[in-house]
Amino acid sequence: MIRHIVFLTFKPETTEDGIAAIEQGLGALPGVIPEIKEYSFGRDIVRSERSCDFALVSAFEDMDAMKRYQVHPDHQAVLEKIRAACEAIHAVDYETEKGA
Repeated sequence: MIRHIVFLTFKPETTEDGIAAIEQGLGALPGVIPEIKEYSFGRDIVRSERSCDFALVSAFEDMDAMKRYQVHPDHQAVLEKIRAACEAIHAVDYETEKGA
């Protein structure tokens, strides 16, 4: 199982509507991309100095499944919105046992 974790820091000018559009787009992906095994995301609630604004945690059966997700047209459309709204995007991908 591959875990894919993404941290977003929004540009100061990113609007609430822009963030809501990203959330809506991300929320639709599990229904159209069968490679997604687990998927959750949300806004930071602590707002500390070291916090990012938003996180996505997802899981895929293997690297090939994650690669298919990454190039899927619906994911690419959401990614375009994310890139436009963010000043920083960080990701960590790691392998874990199923269910862990």
